[in-house]
Amino acid sequence: QVQLVESGGGLVQPGGSLRLSCVASGDIGDRNTMGWFRQAPGKQRELVAHVTNDGNTNYEDLMEDRFTVSRDNAKNTVYLQMDRLQPEDTAVYYCFLRSPPTNQYWGQGTQVTVSS
Repeated sequence: QVQLVESGGGLVQPGGSLRLSCVASGDIGDRNTMGWFRQAPGKQRELVAHVTNDGNTNYEDLMEDRFTVSRDNAKNTVYLQMDRLQPEDTAVYYCFLRSPPTNQYWGQGTQVTVSS
């Protein structure tokens, strides 16, 4: 069983920054991809970014301009550094982990609200 626990969400003013963290525990395997989706009110869940265990990153269009995904394999942790946040970034951010062959796990989500 794999568990993912997110932290770091909150309220921030436009133009501010937040850093999300997600710690994985359990049988996550040696080869996996960890990353982040987000879901805004009334919208579908969308990919933000992910990173493989060997450091390859992938971002949804335009996300790389302000967001940076990284991970610390020794800590089984993935991070999302979010800069120059805008109100449209308001969403619940979900951590995920994918491992072969078809396993996918989700965190409980952390709320990010960008408002003045």
